[in-house]
Amino acid sequence: MKTVLITGCSSGFGVEIARTFLDRPDWTVVATMRTPQEDVLPASDRLRVLPLDVTDAKSIRHAIDAAGSIDVLVNNAGIGYMNALEGTSMDAVRDVFETNVFGTMAMTQAVLPQFRERKSGVIVNVSSSVTLLPLPLLSVYTASKAAMNAFSEVLALELEQFDVRVRVVLPGRAPSTAFGHNARSRMQAGFPEPYAKYAQTAFTNLQREGPVTHASDVVEAVWRAATDPTCPIRLAAGADAVALMTA
Repeated sequence: MKTVLITGCSSGFGVEIARTFLDRPDWTVVATMRTPQEDVLPASDRLRVLPLDVTDAKSIRHAIDAAGSIDVLVNNAGIGYMNALEGTSMDAVRDVFETNVFGTMAMTQAVLPQFRERKSGVIVNVSSSVTLLPLPLLSVYTASKAAMNAFSEVLALELEQFDVRVRVVLPGRAPSTAFGHNARSRMQAGFPEPYAKYAQTAFTNLQREGPVTHASDVVEAVWRAATDPTCPIRLAAGADAVALMTA
């Protein structure tokens, strides 16, 4: 029986990733979220739901201690942000990086001792295809995910000697998730007036018809990253992300 710990399981990709691992009888799932919600996942004796704030060192220690031995860490917790840089406070920038970058690093650091000692383990970091194609109003978010990619690729080199794998999953645009709503909800004062017309055009372009990413695409990529030692370090998830990766 193997154990996977997944961050950010209250909704979106995280809860679907957890469901998929639960569907496999040889996996135990540790689903973490800031505020535990037992009812978002089916009841199972192979499921534990734990509180976790990836920006809080004490919360990380408690979750890792409670989880025990872990075979796969899926760093899925993340926050979106959308605004012109001029309308973005440095506090907002720090909030994005605290979760998307430093939270990922802290969770990874917390599991490394057991992975290194056992000479086995997999770290799967959920990034974004915005790192493949620049999109307007996403400079801060894109910078955080680009940092995650670079971190993952260097970490993979460090951990290869211990037979620990690092993989990055890059989902595309997923209208079925709450990313857009959550990103816009963090814009306390809206777009700066000089950028208002540009922002409207950008929103219109984002909503155009075209290939998108579904939660099932991300689940499939995470599952492959966790279980297939031969897969590449970067995995595109979703038709739009695949198109960008192969362009």
